[in-house]
Amino acid sequence: MPVKPSSAPAAGGRTVTIDGVELRLAQPDEMPVLSVGAETAKNQLRACWLTPGAGAPEEIPLSPRILGQPGVGKTTLAYTVAKEFSEHVYIFQCTMDTRPEDLLVTPVIGSGQQIRYHASPLATAMVRGGVCILDEGNRMSEKSWASLAPLLDSRRYVESIIAGIKIKAHADFRVCVTMNDDSSTYEIPEYILSRLQPQIKVAFPNAVEEKAIFKANLPHSDEELLNVVAEFLGRCHKFELPVASRDGIHIVRYAERLIAKIGISAPEAIGQATMQIVGEEFAQYLDPEFEPPQPQRVSLADAEYLLTRFNTSGRSN
Repeated sequence: MPVKPSSAPAAGGRTVTIDGVELRLAQPDEMPVLSVGAETAKNQLRACWLTPGAGAPEEIPLSPRILGQPGVGKTTLAYTVAKEFSEHVYIFQCTMDTRPEDLLVTPVIGSGQQIRYHASPLATAMVRGGVCILDEGNRMSEKSWASLAPLLDSRRYVESIIAGIKIKAHADFRVCVTMNDDSSTYEIPEYILSRLQPQIKVAFPNAVEEKAIFKANLPHSDEELLNVVAEFLGRCHKFELPVASRDGIHIVRYAERLIAKIGISAPEAIGQATMQIVGEEFAQYLDPEFEPPQPQRVSLADAEYLLTRFNTSGRSN
């Protein structure tokens, strides 16, 4: 249910009044580089946010979760598609310390010791009819997620206990959540996961996409340097190592600075930069001939010996 027209801010306005409470709105975010490649994931996100046809005016946009390894460009991808739907795109960084009021409305002591209420990027997107990206949402606790439950279903509103108001989402409001595939996260409750559908998975880029990503982010870098790091990332992806395009960009930037400041050769700079950024274990893959050790297998003779040595109950013969 959209905000009433009388409550909506004027174009470029920084405040809005809802139920007699004035909210100061957040500023939209700007990203200098847009996403390259990953067209399948982009089209899936576009499908989630498409405006329903005239035959289903009550249908609301979906609220997907975008999954992938850290550094594969989930947030950049979401931002790129979001800019196709709205000029007002907001990114909210979720952390384990995020509180419900951080997600919605925060009180601030202003001049004259008066309380002023600041709308979060999420609440601002709801009011303006923009897009909000909840970044790394699985780092947020259940208490914070619970405050968003009515927003993520057909009710489309949130309630701020701090300000004592209910904020209804504009009809054009859209939201998505990015989530990293790592262990340093909270378990999101099922009633929230059921609202964050569908899942959109962002994989590591292929060789062509990798080079395009480098060109977009490092337009003035040496071509040979980019090729070496792109090939290194390709080998890491082949063996499913947690080394992403973002790491490659850091490697190139740091290597260029080492060459300029210390005067070492390009191969030395790349080797040192790789070791300092992704670690010695992964830096071994700079060598095109390096192969990871194969897991040791038990021979048939050893297996037969173990079977005769121990019975099925696990006790020794």
